Amino acid sequence: MGVKVIAGAALLALAAPGAAVLGVATLVAPTAAGSAGCLWDSEATDSVEVAETVPTSLTATNATGASITLNHQQLTRAATIIAVGDSENVPARGQLIAVMTAITESSLRVLSNVGAYPHSALLPNDGDGADHDSVGMFQQRPAAGWGSVEDLMNPLWSARAFYGGPTGPNHGSPRGLLDIDDWQEMDPGAAAQAVQVSAYPDRYAVNRPIAEKILAVLAGVGLASGLACADSGGERPGELPGDLLPGFPGALIAAAASQLGKPYVWGGGTFTGPTGGGFDCSGLVLYAAYQASGGRIRLPHYSGSQIHAGRGIGWADKQPGDLIFFSYPGAGGPHHVAIYVGGDRILQAPHTGDVVRYGTTGEFVGQVMTVRRLG
Repeated sequence: MGVKVIAGAALLALAAPGAAVLGVATLVAPTAAGSAGCLWDSEATDSVEVAETVPTSLTATNATGASITLNHQQLTRAATIIAVGDSENVPARGQLIAVMTAITESSLRVLSNVGAYPHSALLPNDGDGADHDSVGMFQQRPAAGWGSVEDLMNPLWSARAFYGGPTGPNHGSPRGLLDIDDWQEMDPGAAAQAVQVSAYPDRYAVNRPIAEKILAVLAGVGLASGLACADSGGERPGELPGDLLPGFPGALIAAAASQLGKPYVWGGGTFTGPTGGGFDCSGLVLYAAYQASGGRIRLPHYSGSQIHAGRGIGWADKQPGDLIFFSYPGAGGPHHVAIYVGGDRILQAPHTGDVVRYGTTGEFVGQVMTVRRLG
């Protein structure tokens, strides 16, 4: 199954940590919705169907003043990295780090390694490399636990592995970018090194200007199909569900989603926006409810108090826009609140070190889940 990458021409705000991608065009193929299984497994596509809007070439200058020209295939690989990051709610700074890493490691090419893995020559590739036993765009090592040769020569898989995080295939070992504490506060070159653990740690920063230009040209890329599992209703993790209820429930989700990528800050969040640069779980909910209701709903800033707002809803009757409160068995009250968005998906500010992102109720297995409806 092919994946189409759509590129727009909007510019990205790259200066601030957590800056969001300014999307231009994100298309979901009709066949993607309700399709069985997940593209994020071993059957993930290794081919990319590219719209003609991806440039045939791009010339940029690195930090040393050297001019480098990338061809259409290399830009397609970059577009895939950006689109995967967008689908995983990785902010623009994280996508910048991923692209500059792949430029440094492989010149944005899917590399086989015939010396270490003879069969890798039979897999789709953009050339052969010879760096120990590394393969793929990020030169990840199967022996280090990054994945199989087949996985790591799959552009989608390798990009997801580099990003890591709660939905990454590595499960935190090896650590992807999102598994690095305070990665958003680190210099991008240092963040890349924290993931790659290279013997040449200073080389990543050299390619930052090239990565910035690529991101500016390919802003708004999206994967047209296959990024969703059937149990999420066919939606990509980075999108609002297509069946949002009209009025307040949809507005509630949209208001919370406008803050995707903001860092978790304990006590963060007011009726009008983030405080301390971000939100905690109840701060995100009070902000979204206030915005969605035009100022009518003013929730307290504490999940233990918010659980008394609105009315109770049975688990089987929950709808997008409802609040789900999570409590440990036997605890006197909830420790977390999230906004339900459909399937088993939630929108939340999870915990210190994380960001406002989509997640699933499966992250809270064994806990008591209580549903309340506002509006």
